[in-house]
Amino acid sequence: MRKDPYKVLGVDKNATDEEIKSAYRELAKKFHPDNYVGSPLADLAGEKMKEINDAYDKINRLRQQERERSEAFGESDGYSDSYKKESRFEDIRRFIDEQNFYEADIQLNAVDPSERNAEWYYLKGLVFAARGWYFEASRNFSAASEMDPDNPEYRQAVEKMKEAAGGYRKENEGGCGVCDICSSLICVDCMCEACGGDFIRCC
Repeated sequence: MRKDPYKVLGVDKNATDEEIKSAYRELAKKFHPDNYVGSPLADLAGEKMKEINDAYDKINRLRQQERERSEAFGESDGYSDSYKKESRFEDIRRFIDEQNFYEADIQLNAVDPSERNAEWYYLKGLVFAARGWYFEASRNFSAASEMDPDNPEYRQAVEKMKEAAGGYRKENEGGCGVCDICSSLICVDCMCEACGGDFIRCC
């Protein structure tokens, strides 16, 4: 039997969206995989994090359906909703600029699946790249570029990952393991600079 998503987050069904978001953030910080690297509790924490994400996603979907029903009766402020979405991604970009990838990831995971647009996939790709998860980064950059093929920032990210992958293959053939790591870090730095930040601080 599936658990009540509200009980998973420890909130009442009448809780506000902000209260639900706050409860999710607290649990996400507690059970985030980064806190359990090398720990025997890593698997349990991962399962708990999945449960928390699923619960939050389900609540968001239910509330989105309620909002859509309200929109049908002219009760929604479309301009306000759009502004909030744009502001949210600006905040996430700021966290990435500050190299606060932990907070950026929590904010990204808190976005309702129905609202995960090209910008979401691009920013998620930056977080994955910063952590060294280049396959996932490449997958997300490609998704962003496919959703918005005219965006030069997304296309550049895809190309940078391809260049890094090509450099990795060449260096691997030459037996240099340090160079491909450096190439990957430089790749991330280039993408973060495109985002407005600086992953590798030289001065």
